[in-house]
Amino acid sequence: MAEGPGPERTERGTGKRRREARRRGQVANSREIPATLILLVALGVFHFAGAHVFEQCAALVSGIFQNLHTIRLNTITAASALAADLFQTVILILLPFFVPFLVAGLVGNVAQIGFEIHGEALGFKFSSMNPIAGIKRIFSLRGLVELAKSILKILFVGGIAYSVVSGYLKDFPGLVRWDLGALWSFTAEVTFKIIFYVFLAMLVLSALDYIYQRWQYEESIKMTKQEVKDEHKQSEGDPKIKSRIRHLQRAAYHRMMAEVPKADVVITNPTHLAIALRFKSDEMPAPRVVAKGAGYIAERIRETAREHNVPIVENKPLAQTLFKMTELGDYIPVDLYRAVAEVLAYVYRLKGKMSL
Repeated sequence: MAEGPGPERTERGTGKRRREARRRGQVANSREIPATLILLVALGVFHFAGAHVFEQCAALVSGIFQNLHTIRLNTITAASALAADLFQTVILILLPFFVPFLVAGLVGNVAQIGFEIHGEALGFKFSSMNPIAGIKRIFSLRGLVELAKSILKILFVGGIAYSVVSGYLKDFPGLVRWDLGALWSFTAEVTFKIIFYVFLAMLVLSALDYIYQRWQYEESIKMTKQEVKDEHKQSEGDPKIKSRIRHLQRAAYHRMMAEVPKADVVITNPTHLAIALRFKSDEMPAPRVVAKGAGYIAERIRETAREHNVPIVENKPLAQTLFKMTELGDYIPVDLYRAVAEVLAYVYRLKGKMSL
């Protein structure tokens, strides 16, 4: 019998699902935004650095022609040295373009998803080598949408380039008579116009693509109602375990409160903290903390102490120190022997248990 479709994913992805997707590299990231920023930077570079780049290119070409009689390519060493020198010069000329383009690409991605590195997203997966899975990805809805976007971009860019160049067709026959400077100016003007209009088109495309990527991402991380319940149960803990923990906590609380009537003194803050101490010189090496608490528990310790006539002594510094430095059942630290002894001496005098 064929199985029916799985449960419908109708619930928005939880924070945990989003974090897991991010670790896998699954984020809402539009590739058109970095491309649009790169085009914007290209416009700026052409505008502010175009003349400088032209001067450098002209100087490079002029230097090559002026030194043709000195160039020797009769050995591999000489040819390699010339190629390395030309390569270095070209790289230096193009740096004003490459560095801003790199920065624009990084900014376009970081602005969308932030900067994080996750090993799971960078790790190699054998499933990515599966040709069948690759074909399925190509012909999936996402793959078809990406194909449609690519075709649309080609048509946009091609149409814009054609419309710009067609306006200069009448000038093309005369280009052969122009000098290098005029050719450079003509080429720069046409290129600048193409980039400018492509940039305007990419602004629209990138906005639409970002909206689509956000929608597609939200759809991909949607969860079923059962998945949300299971995740909530995992994060909050199993109800049976939580009930068992509460039961143990209540039992520990009742055992602690049963020790308060046996205490020799309760030291308070005066209202926020309460620490009950007990000391039997023949059984204990030092006074011991038999109960401690803050807020409501401190109030209950004081009430129980009053009901059983256990002395309550207000000593803010000592109460705060005992609360921080000791746990239930601990003997008091050596550093507090003197302070606690003074409190116990005062209590014993009140009870008449110690002779002066």
